[in-house]
Amino acid sequence: MIPGNFEYHRPATVDEVVALLSEHGDEGRVVAGGHSLIPMMKLRLAAPSHLIDLQELDALKGVSEDGGVIVIGAMVTQAEVLDSGLLADKCPILAETSELIADPQVRNCGTMGGNVANGDPGNDMPAVMMALNASYMLTGPSGERSVAAREFYEAAYFTARKDDELLTSIRIPAPAAGHGYAYAKLKRKVGDYATAAAAVILTMDGDSCASAAIALTNVGQTPLYAEAASQGLEGSTVDSAAIAAAETAAKGIAEPVADMRGSVEYRTEMAGVMTAHAIEAALTRAQGK
Repeated sequence: MIPGNFEYHRPATVDEVVALLSEHGDEGRVVAGGHSLIPMMKLRLAAPSHLIDLQELDALKGVSEDGGVIVIGAMVTQAEVLDSGLLADKCPILAETSELIADPQVRNCGTMGGNVANGDPGNDMPAVMMALNASYMLTGPSGERSVAAREFYEAAYFTARKDDELLTSIRIPAPAAGHGYAYAKLKRKVGDYATAAAAVILTMDGDSCASAAIALTNVGQTPLYAEAASQGLEGSTVDSAAIAAAETAAKGIAEPVADMRGSVEYRTEMAGVMTAHAIEAALTRAQGK
């Protein structure tokens, strides 16, 4: 199908974007990679009167480190994540996750800001950002504010971002050197959304787990931070009993819907299985094996 009529804007600054969003309200939509919005427009499920293209905004591009915080511009693509030496060194779970997103064509255009901002519970990066304790920088008419990834998602396609705000960057406290990480994703085929997936970040102090963070993808209306599962690992040796307890805790918060990927029972069970797989992989890396 063909999208409805709209007016096209290509601003050069964040201020211009905010002005357009303020002027047009919910009739204005920003487009980055376009993988979510454009198909919806073609199906007439979205019909913005004003389309605001972000491609000219150099201020939203680039990856850097500032005082122990990794800063990723909203317009950084998944392919650029895979090519970043800084991210490979300081936050390798991002590349591991990017490799599991769709295909090279999508990764060449799809942006980090788009993946975390549109509130699709099937997107992979939001759960990873929860596990990393990331925050999102939002700019609007009143200035800039920061929202924790763990507090950003309200329901499917609903987030804490206001209609007149633009997500400009992602800020991640650099994980400790030698940390363990993993993103375990079960999917039907290459390029598919997850049947269930889990992101894990953990650090070890000798034989004891000093910190742990676990988050789940596509088993609820939003990405889910598994707080009880995370806290249960801390102070443990991450032995089989601790992993089993975390698996049970993760399944306890899963609320998937039945679809072509499986029944509610199956997807709930897989949320636990992916959690266990991710913990085991993260532990192996934390132990330097």
